[in-house]
Amino acid sequence: MEAKKAFKIFHYMTQLRWTGERRGELASHGKPTLEIAAPPEFKGHPGRWTPEDLFVAAVDICTMTTFLAFAAHKKLGLVLYQSTAEGTLENVEGKYQFTQVTVSPHVTVATEEEIPAAEQILRDVEASCLISNSITAHVEIQAVIQSEAASLKPLVIV
Repeated sequence: MEAKKAFKIFHYMTQLRWTGERRGELASHGKPTLEIAAPPEFKGHPGRWTPEDLFVAAVDICTMTTFLAFAAHKKLGLVLYQSTAEGTLENVEGKYQFTQVTVSPHVTVATEEEIPAAEQILRDVEASCLISNSITAHVEIQAVIQSEAASLKPLVIV
């Protein structure tokens, strides 16, 4: 009989304090406080983090940190990782929900030979990101991967 692997259980805690109107302060022990609000399109305030921003950011951050963990494990020669993410919020059957989040990482690896490994890691990330696995919205990764040598080539205008 094969022994079952014991997995740890983790807990995360935040504290939220209303500061007036549709605004507040979000905190978590040992981390900087974030000023949060409802977005302007829902009678909120501009210039503050919203639940919608944080939702999309959670997918983006999880994609990056999962990529970094897998890349380190595979000893990928990572030079650069930066990304943007966009979430689509729609009214579905009378309720607003995110239906899609598109993460667009731009990855630079040290050598041309590492590009296939980076592509495979991103495919693994798409299936393994715990935030993506915890939501109903479809998550799509649209990556640009290049080698450092390719990124250093001078632009020639004819």
